[in-house]
Amino acid sequence: MSQSIEISRELLNIGAVSVQPNDPFTWTSGLKSPIYCDNRITMSFPEVRSKVIKAFVKLIKEYYPQVQVIAGTATAGIPHAAWIAQEMNLPMVYIRSSTKQHGKGKQIEGIFEPGAKMVIIEDLISTGSSVINALQEAEKEGAHVLGVAAIFTYELPISYYAFNELQVELKTITNYTDLIEVALQAGVIKNEDINRLKQWKNDPKSWQ
Repeated sequence: MSQSIEISRELLNIGAVSVQPNDPFTWTSGLKSPIYCDNRITMSFPEVRSKVIKAFVKLIKEYYPQVQVIAGTATAGIPHAAWIAQEMNLPMVYIRSSTKQHGKGKQIEGIFEPGAKMVIIEDLISTGSSVINALQEAEKEGAHVLGVAAIFTYELPISYYAFNELQVELKTITNYTDLIEVALQAGVIKNEDINRLKQWKNDPKSWQ
């Protein structure tokens, strides 16, 4: 069993991911989606949490061996970034979605040296816009961002386009394609749902 399949299975088992092709969820943006992913739930399951962190560490060591600082996106990326940084004995910072309106008005909490090689941790990638905003803020503050690592990606074309435009590398532990496979094996969805789920991934805005 691949690591991606194993993690997808764990996320499905603990309810971090729900698949409802015939009763879609509505995102904050108004977009309809047959899948809802809330990886924050992994915080409450130590065994799953441990597997996710080990997968993150393996991924980072393989693709970003020069990393010097781990950054988490606020808020969902923060706990995973902290556990990864602890496991790898590295400094950790977190990046707010906007500048604080009080105190020193910082957007990045924590300290890193100018030019420090950074990996940004996100819980999931939908359009990619939020983590890209965090990445741009980190670079503005002097970080050298090696790439982004996340637990899950919906594999939406818009996210691939966004990362390619910035020439930023994105690596994830698992993905939409493997999740669908696991959901099918578990009997959560049926064979006749597959095409509908693939259609959403390819063009979510026109999917209903």
